Amino acid sequence: MSAQRTVLATQVGIVGGGPAGLMLAHLLGRAGIGTVVLEARDKDTIHATHRAGILEAATVEMLAGSGVDGRVLTEGHEHRGTVLRFEGESRRIDFQELVGHSVRLYPQNEVFWDLANARERDGGDIRWSVTDTEVLDLTTDRPAVRFTDAAGERFELRCEILVGADGSQSICRRAIPDEERTDNFIEYPFAWFGILAEAPPSAPELIYSNSEHGFALVSSRSETVQRMYFQCDPDEDVDDWDDERIWAELQRRVRGPDGLRLQEGPIFDKTVLKFRSYVCEPLRHGSMFLVGDAGHTVPPTGAKGLNLAFCDVRVLAPALVEFFRSGDDSGLAGYSAQALERVWKAQNFSYWVTNLMHTQPGENPFNQKRRRGEFRAVTASEHGAAYFAESYTGWPGDR
Repeated sequence: MSAQRTVLATQVGIVGGGPAGLMLAHLLGRAGIGTVVLEARDKDTIHATHRAGILEAATVEMLAGSGVDGRVLTEGHEHRGTVLRFEGESRRIDFQELVGHSVRLYPQNEVFWDLANARERDGGDIRWSVTDTEVLDLTTDRPAVRFTDAAGERFELRCEILVGADGSQSICRRAIPDEERTDNFIEYPFAWFGILAEAPPSAPELIYSNSEHGFALVSSRSETVQRMYFQCDPDEDVDDWDDERIWAELQRRVRGPDGLRLQEGPIFDKTVLKFRSYVCEPLRHGSMFLVGDAGHTVPPTGAKGLNLAFCDVRVLAPALVEFFRSGDDSGLAGYSAQALERVWKAQNFSYWVTNLMHTQPGENPFNQKRRRGEFRAVTASEHGAAYFAESYTGWPGDR
């Protein structure tokens, strides 16, 4: 006999307390719709997990304009362009000049922190550190989530709509029967070796660099902490790399006739980030909807991950509000198709820029020379540069 469970009820149950789930809960809460958010990790652990963050203008507006917090404006750094560097030659893409928009550098874990604090400030119901999570009755009008809370008490949450926002290893997605789900994916033959270092910034904007030695990304977290990556084998062991070897590898990948040299300092975090592109179709199963990484993932080169998740929320939130206010479910019926239209645009851009800037293992000289021609065709053409700028900052329909 199973242990007795306490039954809870709400309008929208959200599995996953990352930025996508919390933003959805925030917007629904402002509309008077009840939510319960379930998250397997604790709040401080998520906040301490270092994640990069390039935010499109529409994402910044969602945070600052919906009453979450203004830190994205006061502590985030506006980037009005970015630099593409190929074999030591740098060319700047001016976002403002080309498309009239900027992006903002603001780490994803700080986006999470702002949203979590806003939900707690507004009396939102978030259950941290839940375990034994199980979703059921997804094709009924009362889907459920069973879970055990941090104190060991067992619950069953009944809701009218269930949202899976539980990341790339989503239990919600896996609950969709195989015959009703199409998994579209590719895996890349390279990864990123990422570091956090105590050093001043090496450049005012991000530098995406390609050389015969592979890709490198020069980014920043603050005036004293820098985030950098270089292309590596997916099975690379971070313990094989000391600070001296890491800096030597980064320096040779950005070296050029202009004398660019990175600012070095002690490295206090090292990780290997594997690359995968994935899309689940459809993003709905019965009364359950997928948002963010639960439904799709992109390589980080195009800076689309968090922004794509917020775009899902931007489609789903008003559809849910209309459903609960008037009973009109047309927005919910169209959610998957509408969200996927943007998802596939983002997949295309992420795939393209990833292959433009990375060196394929074992490739012959033709491929590198062809890539050089593509780099120059894009950066020397106003129209080519504008395509990059518009895709990077967010398409007009998203704003």
